[in-house]
Amino acid sequence: MVAAPLPASSFIGLAAHPIRWGLLTELAQSDRHVSELTHLLGQPQALVSYHLGRLRDGGLVDSRRSAHDGRASYYRLDLQRCGDALSATGSSLHPGLTLRLEPPAAPQRGRVHRTRVLFACTGNGARSQMAEALLQHRAGDRVDVVSGGSHPKPIHPNAVRALAERGIDIGDRQSKPLTRFDGQHFDHIVTLCDRVREACPEFSGRPQAIHWSIADPSRAAGGNRATYPIFRDLASELDTRISFLTALIDHPPQEATRHVRPRHAHH
Repeated sequence: MVAAPLPASSFIGLAAHPIRWGLLTELAQSDRHVSELTHLLGQPQALVSYHLGRLRDGGLVDSRRSAHDGRASYYRLDLQRCGDALSATGSSLHPGLTLRLEPPAAPQRGRVHRTRVLFACTGNGARSQMAEALLQHRAGDRVDVVSGGSHPKPIHPNAVRALAERGIDIGDRQSKPLTRFDGQHFDHIVTLCDRVREACPEFSGRPQAIHWSIADPSRAAGGNRATYPIFRDLASELDTRISFLTALIDHPPQEATRHVRPRHAHH
């Protein structure tokens, strides 16, 4: 079910508060749990939880239980919904104001540095394989992207099928261990599994650490036919997230992004 559009005045009221704006800014970079957000914002947990609740009520933020520790929850920002609300703000104030989020200018070709991205999860059989292929499809030769798993397992046939519907063939790919990339440099490391995030190996060069808390679709109940819609939804979610990641790669922010290591807490 698609959520109703957020009125411009409601979005402004939510985003204008300094703490809520800080939460939106941090969650735009990575899924996080409350202990990280309290650390990053320097605010008490009760206050951060209150403002997260306001953002959840507005449909800008949602959460899911960590697969690594069921006592903790990861919060994620709906960037698409934020973008839609921002686009509507100007015209709501006056028809002459065309506040539209235009696509940024295309990146210059012939760049010397190709951005290196590693997607990591447990099995490298669905989530990270699909993310790797989707980023390759979107960014082409602007990126050098790989994926790996802490405990590799065969690629799930529904992952192959879900991407085939989008014209992307991963049928001949193989899962790979994360240890294969020891000693390599990456600009961005994206963990898609809560367990792997807590145990992801260190890489040189201080890569930007991004976490997307996504449940393992292969662990869903039912056979291949029953679980296929989950893989189709996963492909859609990953494609949306990767569209924003591609923009970040092509147009990095001026300020350096903080590299936050996971903090164990139960919220």
